[in-house]
Amino acid sequence: MFLEHTGSRSPRKGWIEVICGSMFSGKTEELIRRLRRAEFAKQRVEIFKPSVDTRYADAEVVSHDSTSIRSTPVPNSSNLLLLAGDIEVVGIDEAQFFDEGLPQVCAELASQGVRVIAAGLDMDFLGRPFGPMPQLLSIAEYVTKVHAICMRCGALANFSHRITASADLVLGEKDHYEPLCRACFDAAHGASESEAR
Repeated sequence: MFLEHTGSRSPRKGWIEVICGSMFSGKTEELIRRLRRAEFAKQRVEIFKPSVDTRYADAEVVSHDSTSIRSTPVPNSSNLLLLAGDIEVVGIDEAQFFDEGLPQVCAELASQGVRVIAAGLDMDFLGRPFGPMPQLLSIAEYVTKVHAICMRCGALANFSHRITASADLVLGEKDHYEPLCRACFDAAHGASESEAR
């Protein structure tokens, strides 16, 4: 079916972008870079993060190299719909810590004409898919996987290896994790399992 051109502007088109990878891979830096470009273009931008993320600042998204941007902490994904009102670009940091409703919320925002940019860990410290990230990746129009450098061999790293003993899923960062490539991650987990026996 063809729509007749009336000369009026077409409705705003929305979509979902996901930036994923291991810790120390530059996910948040890339998120901030895209959001700053949108702000420079005078688009209405709002940035959200889960309220459980208070590692560097309560009301800012902060990268490991201390680049920051103002954000709104929210307790769950449904708050994004309430707070995104007349926004053109929505940024979401630490998407893996949100509830399972996040993919549906992002899809709804995109259907309303919003550009949604979400950044998060695609795997937890055991190498398992993390939170709502698998569903978010599957519905996104654009996916960018960024890599760190393996701390043991220098290859590209996409695993976040925990170097302290804790079974908690959420733990502080710099002193607790190192990025590893698959081979080094497998070797580290093989050694951990042997020590546990």
